[in-house]
Amino acid sequence: MTSSAMTIHDRDLDTFRLRTFLEGLAGTDELEIVNERVELADIATRLAGSAKAIWFKNAGGDELVGNVVGGRERLARAFGVPTRDVALEVERRLGLKPEIVELSSAQAPVHEMIQSGADVDVTTLPVHLQHGMDGAPFISASIDFTIDPATGHTNVGLRRLMLRGKRETGVDLNAPSDLRAIYLAASARGEKLAVSFVVGCHPIDAVAATMKVPGDELSLISSLRAAPLPVVKCVTNDIRVPADAEMVIEGYLDARGFSEKEGPFGEYLGYYGGVKLNPVFHVTAITRRRDAVFQTATISGSRMDLTDTSNLEALRSELMVWQTLRTVIREPVAVYAPVAAGGSMSVRFSLRQRFPGEARSALYAVIGACGIKNVFAVDPDIDIFSDRQMEWAFGTRFQPDRDLIVGSGMRLSPLDPSLHGAATGSKAGYDLTWPMQHAQRWELKTPAPPTYEGKRFETIVAALRDGPKRFEELMAAVGSRDGREIVRELESLRADGVERDDMGRYLIPGAAARS
Repeated sequence: MTSSAMTIHDRDLDTFRLRTFLEGLAGTDELEIVNERVELADIATRLAGSAKAIWFKNAGGDELVGNVVGGRERLARAFGVPTRDVALEVERRLGLKPEIVELSSAQAPVHEMIQSGADVDVTTLPVHLQHGMDGAPFISASIDFTIDPATGHTNVGLRRLMLRGKRETGVDLNAPSDLRAIYLAASARGEKLAVSFVVGCHPIDAVAATMKVPGDELSLISSLRAAPLPVVKCVTNDIRVPADAEMVIEGYLDARGFSEKEGPFGEYLGYYGGVKLNPVFHVTAITRRRDAVFQTATISGSRMDLTDTSNLEALRSELMVWQTLRTVIREPVAVYAPVAAGGSMSVRFSLRQRFPGEARSALYAVIGACGIKNVFAVDPDIDIFSDRQMEWAFGTRFQPDRDLIVGSGMRLSPLDPSLHGAATGSKAGYDLTWPMQHAQRWELKTPAPPTYEGKRFETIVAALRDGPKRFEELMAAVGSRDGREIVRELESLRADGVERDDMGRYLIPGAAARS
């Protein structure tokens, strides 16, 4: 749905801008502000392993922020929900009705400053070298917008740009994606493909860019924002982009196809991607806010849990698993994709089983429907967000010959280094749930401190005549806060026939059975 610009001339165009989000983090443990000048050569070292977003007020003369979504807490703040509920909130918002509001160039903050033609120079932007073996500095927090000629829909994704000169960059299109398919069709026709890249966006827009949803993906951004999306047509092509972005780099992929070397680059799974043939992106314009904040993304390294890309990928994985689980089981409880595994190599879910085999069915469904290599299923008593509890469940509830599912010849991420170049690989499902026929056995229950809850009685004998009682229940029955006196009384009652059953409860033979 598209509205006229005249209906929103007073709309606040700063609500969903990156700078506003950063200002909301100021004073919290989620943001570090660096006021002193930092040279671009030092940016990567400052960002590596940082648990916070870092806002450099003077990065080689420009404002630069990195690691904006390198933590689940910041994603949760963007959506206004607790950290464990982000994927569920994204799922809820997918059902909201979108509204697209088109602005004129004069109304769009991202067109406050415009460079085009010979004035364009991407090397004036604060683009830094991110990893020691990278082929060049990369613009890494760039969201691509293009129009699919076959449908007329706007496609949105996340793509990196390797600087090749003032008006040229490389762009990686080797991995399967909608943009790759659109470009292959265009280059086969001998046509260039217009693309515009947003650099500097609200975290919600970055989440939208990781998702695949049928239809126009501008609508997806609006739905996830839970607000109308102001857009503006680019100055050198017909692509509409968020009018409240910090910066847009406009241009086109030339028609030559995969023709120039791009890379190497530190990829999101923590290893290098090699040199590959890729298309060339030609820059035709740069538009920006007057006070634009340039954004860079943290990618790769040994602390994947603290990178933008792994946190975005984890959220996308969790959403896919939630949607898959809802089709095969009635009571999924929680889903978590460990960020340290890149967000897509491993996922855990808990469920409340109603029928034998539900956990196994859910594992097969997730393995088949989602691009995740290792999938773990547990009962609701396990906190899937706790590595300690997961290791406990793995060590005590899993038998490899009974509970391991392996699927071979399956499609995996081509960036998975364990494939060693193979086209397909294997996936595994780990059933850490108790078999339903054994789940109620008392020796499988997890010990916890006594709560001393139960009915009150005048005497221990009266309590036992009511039915079998655990020692804790006998203490509660007579209000004991010690317990040793009950040991002494039970000792004397054994002569009167008090016994114990197979669950360790004390009883008087023939007394009423407990309900």
